[in-house]
Amino acid sequence: MNNLNRVHLNGLRALEAVGRLGSLQAAAEELGVTVGAVSQQVIKAEEQLGRTIFERTARGMRETDFGGPFLARLSAGFRQLSEAVATTRRRDDDILTISVAPIFASRWLIHRIDRFSAVHPDIGLRIEATTNLVDLARSDVDLGIRVGPGNWPDVTAEFLMPQVMFPVCAPALAESLRAPQDLAEQPAVIDGHDPFTWERWLEAAGLDVPPPRARHVFSDASLCLDAALSGQGVLLAYPVLASWALKEGRLVAPLPIRVETGMGYYFVAAPGVPEPRKVSAFKRWLRAAMAEDADGFAGAVIPARRAARPSSP
Repeated sequence: MNNLNRVHLNGLRALEAVGRLGSLQAAAEELGVTVGAVSQQVIKAEEQLGRTIFERTARGMRETDFGGPFLARLSAGFRQLSEAVATTRRRDDDILTISVAPIFASRWLIHRIDRFSAVHPDIGLRIEATTNLVDLARSDVDLGIRVGPGNWPDVTAEFLMPQVMFPVCAPALAESLRAPQDLAEQPAVIDGHDPFTWERWLEAAGLDVPPPRARHVFSDASLCLDAALSGQGVLLAYPVLASWALKEGRLVAPLPIRVETGMGYYFVAAPGVPEPRKVSAFKRWLRAAMAEDADGFAGAVIPARRAARPSSP
């Protein structure tokens, strides 16, 4: 421990942040100080250590041969410190903090929170709705729910369920959509940010029919759902997005074919942190709730191996 007396802690934090984030600007934003302050802390820390950690180049800061391994050990040390501090913020077993995407929170979870509270009245929920990948080891978030391939770094990922896609539309529009061949005559609501296209869905489903004609393209899945609810077209949706509207009868799924996208929903947590009772209770409840939702969808499920995007030559 006496070695720590050689260099100020703020200097070590500056070195670690610059090395991890790759630039003085990014480190300054994370630490809440100016770029000049970070630069001075890095210089002073290098002087106190008696070693050069970064080379100054025209393209920015680059780790020296010594600096690379040093920064890796420094990051590991700060990660352990962060985890230790986080345990003091998780003492309250009555509040469960969950990080989820806004779509998941607003279109699925918000409609069911009262059911969780009914069986666990002693646990309050605090929902952080964000698309950012929260650093679970450095925050007070107890549990995250993410959709993707499941191979995120620095987290423990536990598979929840596969993501599937299927057509949905307003009841009035469904009257003219009784068979896959009818899709070609329908307008489509397109999520411009979703890589899973109608062409991929039709191919995976084994349907040799033209896709519906694109009418409107939105950059947000929630806007797409609202457009479908108002009868503007057919939407390729997933249960988390559309299940509540389907239960209320505001949308229907006219074609009973669900195609796996190759992605999945996962619980994610900070590695090496014991799972408290409140997290275990929520995970059990969510698994049961999502399984109940899945049971409400009739029709075949096409496995992801057929739905996967073809590899480039």
